[in-house]
Amino acid sequence: MRAASCRMNVAAILNGLLVSVVAALLWKYVRLSEHAAVLEEELQLTRQSQELSQARIDYHAALLALQEYGTRMVCTGKMHTDRICRFDYLCYCTEAEEFVFFHSNSSFMLPNLGPRRFQPALLDLSSVEDHNTQYFNFLELPAAALKFMPKPVFIPDVTLILNRFNPDNLMHVFHDDLLPIFYTMQQYSDLDDEARLVFMEGWGEGAHFDLYRLLSSKQPLLKEQLRNFGKLMCFTKSYVGLSKMTTWYQYGFVQPQGPKANILVSGNEIRQFASSLMEKLNITTRGGEESAAEEKDEYIVVFSRSINRLILNEAELILALAQEFQMRTVTVSMEEQTFPSIIKVISGASILVSMHGAQLVSSLFLSRGAVVVELFPYAVNPEQYTPYKTLASLPGMDLQYVAWRNMVEENSVAYPERPWEQGGIAHLDKEDQEHILASKEVPRHLCCRNPEWLYRIYQDTIVDIPSLLEALRATVKTRPNLKKAKPASTVHPGQVREPQCQTSVQATNEAMLTVSWQIPWNLKYLKVREVKYEVWIQEQGENTYMPYILPHQNYTFSENIKPFTTYLVWVRCIFNKNLLGPFADVLTCRT
Repeated sequence: MRAASCRMNVAAILNGLLVSVVAALLWKYVRLSEHAAVLEEELQLTRQSQELSQARIDYHAALLALQEYGTRMVCTGKMHTDRICRFDYLCYCTEAEEFVFFHSNSSFMLPNLGPRRFQPALLDLSSVEDHNTQYFNFLELPAAALKFMPKPVFIPDVTLILNRFNPDNLMHVFHDDLLPIFYTMQQYSDLDDEARLVFMEGWGEGAHFDLYRLLSSKQPLLKEQLRNFGKLMCFTKSYVGLSKMTTWYQYGFVQPQGPKANILVSGNEIRQFASSLMEKLNITTRGGEESAAEEKDEYIVVFSRSINRLILNEAELILALAQEFQMRTVTVSMEEQTFPSIIKVISGASILVSMHGAQLVSSLFLSRGAVVVELFPYAVNPEQYTPYKTLASLPGMDLQYVAWRNMVEENSVAYPERPWEQGGIAHLDKEDQEHILASKEVPRHLCCRNPEWLYRIYQDTIVDIPSLLEALRATVKTRPNLKKAKPASTVHPGQVREPQCQTSVQATNEAMLTVSWQIPWNLKYLKVREVKYEVWIQEQGENTYMPYILPHQNYTFSENIKPFTTYLVWVRCIFNKNLLGPFADVLTCRT
């Protein structure tokens, strides 16, 4: 009996051991299976990341970095309107369509604005200032939340994240997108040719997507494409926002459109950009590799439109221009030619003629000394719509600009039955229609759907050739000569050196004040056509001053100089009438 009991105990022990071994093996198998599944998932996510980029990525290391360090942000700029931010491991949830900042003990956020980040936004995603459709912000989560979220797909490229403002309009493409992108990339050394552009505004590629491709060797990513790669996208290193320093025009969202109040770009930067784009398009300019015969060939370009805003007597206009300037006259068409082929033609033109429209932004490719002729339909005042006049007038662009306006209503053909976005007014009340038809000039207005503006700007026009030629003769005094045109100097003088003053009292009511100085240090290394000096004299305690423009380095003042009086004196140098130097330290002079 006792022996049988011992055998049963041994059998139970063996069964228990067997169950434990089997359980351990099953547990190990499950863990190995789970590990294999994790490895397979990481391998798949690595492949997805590398589909986005040719750069190799260690997925496991990237995931650990995100979990341990979280997101990090450092920004430049004081306001949301001038801010660009650099992020490490900024993420984007494609389902929620929200950017995500993951907090860990190693995260940092500068500036740390707290709730002010939402007043109204951290930054503008486009170069169009303070537009409420272009704001950028992010949601915040602890890095621990990653355990409960879809595994992230990492984009290992350095990325520039932005909004294109209107990729179907050539003016917006250049002014709002390409120029700001180009100079934002110049601002940060790691935004080089290998950086990737990410467009978050939600548009499709648009008609001019090939132009965006010129800015990077990598294919730009659209917002919609991010969905194809995963539910949680994480950018290992990204810059968000665009520099606004290259924009020169505001479109009338807050006040009627016009030049920006504080333009920070010159023609030099515009031309550097144009030259870079032409190089990437393999377009050579005058002075390049063309033959001598091509160098001598001077010609006029007329933009031909085939859909709306037509020049109804285009053939007559072409003949008249050719006869007036004794130049070959050719046409280009956005509807029939590629943009690079158009730029190749425009870059060598002496005169560019076009109806008002986005295609005129191509004037930034004109050579120095060329003439821009902008034609306006009936009732459209050229002084109220000046993006291309402003561009041509930037210092260093060195272009001549002529505006012509149709003043004869009978020389216009309008289309009131068209859709409203093409200038139709049939949808309006009869009273509103009659008001528009009777108006002789579109009043100043805000962007973007003013029916009177749309009705007038989409008119076709018979150009009154005598009045156009008269306007050309009044502005273009000499035949355009691209060979002789040289860039105007934009070098500013330095401070005048060693300014000093001497005073003397001649009588109880007469005194003299002599001011002298040495030339700016950089002047001795420059060839400057005209050098003058500006002197301001202010009696201490008064709010007004007396300004003088002088040709010499010393001058004695006696008029309005009183005995026993203290005067404050400022002196600065001026090159060629408009290049101003800084004022030297103020002099305090007592008679």
